[in-house]
Amino acid sequence: MPQKQTQPAWLPPALAYVQDWMAFQVERYKQPGCAVAIARGPQLLAEYAFGLADLRTGEAMTPRHRFRIASHSKSFTASAVMLLRDQGKLGLDDAIGKHVGGLHKDLASARVAELLSHGAGVTRDGADSGQFMDRRPFLSRAELMDELSRKQPLEPGVQLKYSNHGYALLGVLIEELTGSGYADWMTRHVIAAAGLKETVPDMPQLPKRAPIAKGHSTEFPFGQRLLVPGDNPCDAIAAAGGFVATAADTARFFAQLDPKAKDSILSPASRRAMMQRRWRDECSVQESWYGLGTMSNAPGPKEWFGHTGGLQGFVSRTSRFTASGLTITVLCNAVDGLSWLWVDSIASILNAFAQHGAPAKKLEPWRGRWWSLWGAVDMVPIGKIVMQVAPVMNPPFDGANTECAIQGKDHGLIQRTSGYNSPGQAVRLVRDRKGKAVELWSGGTKLLPRDAMVEEAMGRYRGINADASPTPPTRPRKPPPAPATSPSRTPPDPARSRPAAVAAGRPGRAAAG
Repeated sequence: MPQKQTQPAWLPPALAYVQDWMAFQVERYKQPGCAVAIARGPQLLAEYAFGLADLRTGEAMTPRHRFRIASHSKSFTASAVMLLRDQGKLGLDDAIGKHVGGLHKDLASARVAELLSHGAGVTRDGADSGQFMDRRPFLSRAELMDELSRKQPLEPGVQLKYSNHGYALLGVLIEELTGSGYADWMTRHVIAAAGLKETVPDMPQLPKRAPIAKGHSTEFPFGQRLLVPGDNPCDAIAAAGGFVATAADTARFFAQLDPKAKDSILSPASRRAMMQRRWRDECSVQESWYGLGTMSNAPGPKEWFGHTGGLQGFVSRTSRFTASGLTITVLCNAVDGLSWLWVDSIASILNAFAQHGAPAKKLEPWRGRWWSLWGAVDMVPIGKIVMQVAPVMNPPFDGANTECAIQGKDHGLIQRTSGYNSPGQAVRLVRDRKGKAVELWSGGTKLLPRDAMVEEAMGRYRGINADASPTPPTRPRKPPPAPATSPSRTPPDPARSRPAAVAAGRPGRAAAG
């Protein structure tokens, strides 16, 4: 009988703070909604949903909502090609023209590995990328092949040149080698084989009753967020950007791509090949590499592999972090979602708790969020200290956090912080007659609960803000409970409000497996 994995003591409080921090972020940055999943190996540790799936109807987001995961599709398609390689049906050094006819002669000479790594010089989205602006339907196979019959912008093997058309060509390759339609073959041999039950390769395959998040535009310059349905089929571009999935399924899929994973649809050799850094983006602000269907950063303590996605109305990111073995997926249903930053920020929270350990029980009374005119401060017990964290920051935990040594029930000392803060000064809680903490003093600054701070500030400035309402802002409504869960920058690409920032299910409780 397989033994049940035991979780480290730091994990539950870390996940609780991830949920609380993400709810704050969605509200603070006025996002419609977001879904998050965290896995270690094949085990889903937690999944969360925040805000709304549809601003128009007010439908609450749940962990079961599907998103357009856009260019995550490339990792699925690359896995299919590598699976055919494991089966001996192709080689990575094969010229694509050996298997697919009708291509321009220069493109026909490109190797399969060059297409997988975006090194084949193929046009990104053709002469007119209006399909990614909802100006026209996505290309049919005939339209795609017509564009690929023409000379491409670069020769193969020159540089990284991201291409949705190149991955669409890999979809054609899969059809030619298997004699099946791309969607049918992917469903049977990749999606089902990986044990995914909430994933389809394109919108036409989505069950009618499956909940799907609606996409949204930015608020500026429209004066409101526009609803972007996001239900259009990607047709021949599905291999590059058509996939639809939940955060949980996405995290599970990338977790099994790890070369050390015990169960995977691919051989360890094929997974290692996918992770190899083939091309470096020399113009990226952040260190960025592309392998065979996977993105990665530079080697080091924060090393990860994964992918991003962006389709009109949606942005997303998944990263598997080498050091911790954690896979984190963040799916957003607005084009200005902070999926890239949020993945790194969630990793910073988990890493901080792993480093310091579970918080001592005596520090629990210090946990809470406090407010001043300057914003929010979180008091986060962790290990033997209490950290002061600004929840607006991305990432919330870094090398500059303020650390407080607690010396009594309601008294402590700021022992480590920036010299521009208040090192060496006191931190203390003030309680009312019932013992409830009603003030936090940090150095010489008094902080209050949210509603108390809003009431105080609006009262103070009411005379010069005549139109301001003295009533504190209402909290987001509580959504219906989410279905039970099962056990267990590189810039976003185009193959790719008013929020209610509450987690699906009961507040303060993760939907964990």
